[in-house]
Parts: sequence; structure tokens; C-alpha cells
Amino acid sequence: MRIAMIGGGYVGLVSAACFAEFGVEVAVVEADPGRLASLHAGRMPIYEPGLDALVAGNVAAGRLSFTDDLTSALAGAEAVFIAVGTPSRRGDGHADLTYVYAAAEQVARALTHPAVIVTKSTVPVGTGRRIAAILRDVRPDLPCAVASNPEFLREGSAIADFMHPDRVVIGVEDEGAREVLRLLYRPLYLIETPIVFTNLETAELTKYAANSFLAMKVAFINEIADLAEKVGADVHDIARGIGLDGRIGRKFLHPGPGFGGSCFPKDTLALVRIAQDAGAPSRLIETVVAVNEARKAGMAGRVIAACGGSVRGKTIAVLGLTFKPETDDMRDSPAIPIVSRLIGDGARVQVYDPQGMDQARPMLPETVVYCQNALAAAEGAAALVVVTEWNEFRALDPARLAETMRGRAVIDLRNIFDPATMREAGFAYYGIGRPAGSQPGG
Repeated sequence: MRIAMIGGGYVGLVSAACFAEFGVEVAVVEADPGRLASLHAGRMPIYEPGLDALVAGNVAAGRLSFTDDLTSALAGAEAVFIAVGTPSRRGDGHADLTYVYAAAEQVARALTHPAVIVTKSTVPVGTGRRIAAILRDVRPDLPCAVASNPEFLREGSAIADFMHPDRVVIGVEDEGAREVLRLLYRPLYLIETPIVFTNLETAELTKYAANSFLAMKVAFINEIADLAEKVGADVHDIARGIGLDGRIGRKFLHPGPGFGGSCFPKDTLALVRIAQDAGAPSRLIETVVAVNEARKAGMAGRVIAACGGSVRGKTIAVLGLTFKPETDDMRDSPAIPIVSRLIGDGARVQVYDPQGMDQARPMLPETVVYCQNALAAAEGAAALVVVTEWNEFRALDPARLAETMRGRAVIDLRNIFDPATMREAGFAYYGIGRPAGSQPGG
């Protein structure tokens, strides 16, 4: 089988490499010259563990190729996946479908044979119907079916998520197209992965519903963490106590500085707009969006309070910039408002992130100091702030930190350190949702 993937970004590249690993011949169409040149040179434009080796192996096997020639990529393709960006539209929060509709029109003009046009991008309800209308308008002579196949990939574990997913959701109403996609996903069917076939609208809404529900869990446990601090409870024990309930589940019950990334902020806001437009407002998700934005904005206040109410003239070390570990994605990262506020209040901020510093530079104030490692960031700091829970930060020696830092405040926004150990090393330790004994003065 041969398919084409329109877009060599995160979703498109990971999906293309994984389909190629299934034995499918995949041509990726990438319009950005710089990204295309990187792919041809074997350099990944994104950081995702294992992706470079997966891409290299399938390119060498002749199953994966990259091009900016749409016509050649579509030649012989039974399915064409649209995997372009759908960022939040400036000003109103709706998903911007400019790239999706442009890709659909370009594909329609370039196709020489019937094919299944599949949206892999996260798109609002009704997008598939609109794509079908575009295809009919541009090429009334060419019968093409439309399908929706949303992705459920977690950055940092995307390959495993694709190869061993909880489920595959496919919105399709044409029997021939259904068989094409069933054949494409046959390797997953053989390992008994649930394949959920629905109509277009259901598949489109399922993606938004899934991400919004997970975002709601994050916002919920963060609010419980704040309450736990006030009443002397431990949010981690609470999370375990409720997470062991099969109706709730353990995942996404980790307190922190708020969610970010390429999906949750964009998709929750888009679902709010979709629901409002449909006349069925989602008050829960509206609140999740508001709570999360307020939390991210308020995290710098914790740092300032730990520094005695002012950071002016003080050096603050920030460990971790990306919205989560094992990615270089800075989109909507809590680090952005935290660092920006600290700089604005007169602090000198030294940062380190294993993968995200190049991506962070255009998003953070120019005065930020980028360091080669965690200890270099901590050099002379009055306070140290953990924003992203990279594993290498967990292994930091408290004694070395104490020797390196000038002050003793540690604001652990991911609870990666043991409070007792940090106190024994002489630190004033501030965690998230931990008992009073874990905090200074407790």
C-alpha cells in the first residue's frame, strides 16, 4: 500500500514513520524548505525519542520519502493524510483551518485517481463535510471519500502510542474507504487494538472530548493540591487514593504549574468555541481554561514569595523550560509566564533545559541567561525553580546544589525532590500540595 502525508510536522512525521514501519510506502509532502532540507539530511526538525532512528531505518528501506512535489507524492496513493497545523485563531480561540482547507484544495487539483482523503490534524466538527464539499467543487469528475482519523499521541512517547495505542478512531461513511483504512491499520488489528469506526462528526469531536477531559483532570488535581497545602494533606497520597479507583484512573493526576503544549491549551479553547457556536456551552471546559491560565500566571508569585516578597537584583535558577520532559516543545509552557514575570520584576534568570533552549529563545526575554547544565544555572542563585521534571534533575545532589547556590530557596513545581532530604541539606523547600511539614516553617 502507498499513502501520502501532507505535512512533516510533529503529527505528520511521527505518523508517516510509524506507517512506514508497518510496511506501508509513505511519501511526506513538506512545503517548508528548511524543514525539508533537514529531513533529507536525516536531521529531525523536532525532538521525539527514537524518531531519528525510526525515520532513518525506513528511509534506508525505501518505504519513507520526503518531497515538496505534491503530484509525485500522490501518484498511486490509496490514502492521503492531511496533517498540517490547526493553531488557535488569533482573537477568538477557534481552530484556524486555513492550512487544512488549502491542503484539501491542492490535493484535489493534483490527484489523478480516486483516493481516501483523511484528516489527521485536530479539526472542529464539520471540517470533514467541508473538505468533502471542496473536493466536489474542485474535482467533480473525481469521486473521493473523506475520513477523520484523529491522533492521540503524547509528546515524548509518540512512537509507542502509535504502535501500541489504546484505540484507533476512524470516522468514515464510505465502505470502500473503510476497507482501505482497515487494511492500513491491519498490524494493530492483529494485536487486538480496538478500532472504533464512527461517522465524521463523532470522530472529530472525540479528539476534543478526550483532550479536554484529560486537561480537566490536570486542572482538578492542581486545585486539590492548593487545598491540600491549606489543610495539611498530601496531594500525592490523594492522587493515589482516587487514582486506584478504576472509574477515575491514575493518569494525569500529577500536580504542577498548569498544562501547556501543542494540544491541551489549543483544544480546550477550541472545544469551548465549538460548544458555544452549537448552542451547548461547556461550562466545565470554560472553567478549566480559566483555571489553568490563572495557575500559570500565578506560579511566579510562589517564587517571589519564597524570596521574601521581592526578586529584584536576585539571581533565580530555572530548571526546565519545555511544557513536559522528553520534548523540545515550548508552546504554552508554564515557563514562559514564570520567567517573563521574574525578569519583569527585576530578577536575573539563569535557565537550563536539555532540549528546549533553542526553541525558548524567541519566546523569552532577551536578558535570560542560558546555561550548559543544571549546576551552571544554579551558580550563585538565590532560589532554584523546577518547572519541568526532566529525569536528570531528579538526580541532582542536594549537597552540590547547596555549594553552588548562594541562597537556599527551592521552589519545586513538579515535586521531584524529597522534602526531608532537601531540608536536611539546609534548603527552604516549597513543593506543590504537600503537608505543612514539607514547607518552610512547618
